[in-house]
Amino acid sequence: MCGLCGAFGAPDHWSDGVVRSAPPQAQRRARAEAANRVLGLYGLRLAPWADRYTLSGRTGRSAVVDHLGALWPAAERLAGRPCDPLDPAVIAALEAR
Repeated sequence: MCGLCGAFGAPDHWSDGVVRSAPPQAQRRARAEAANRVLGLYGLRLAPWADRYTLSGRTGRSAVVDHLGALWPAAERLAGRPCDPLDPAVIAALEAR
């Protein structure tokens, strides 16, 4: 993933939604559910919280994530290993579900 997504610290991120027909809370829940399909493979879970997200691991460690651009670096810190949603093994595991 490109590191520039979280580098500028802008409050808005492209992943915050192009379609604005659903309420923001519903959009955040849908994004969290989609991200959890991948994050679960790393033992992590994302939950919407206010205008942000909380990312938690199996050990109880957690982090607040402002937007999905900041998600993957935080996931790698919590998992203690690289988290690549485009890894062929991850894609194969998702397709097998």
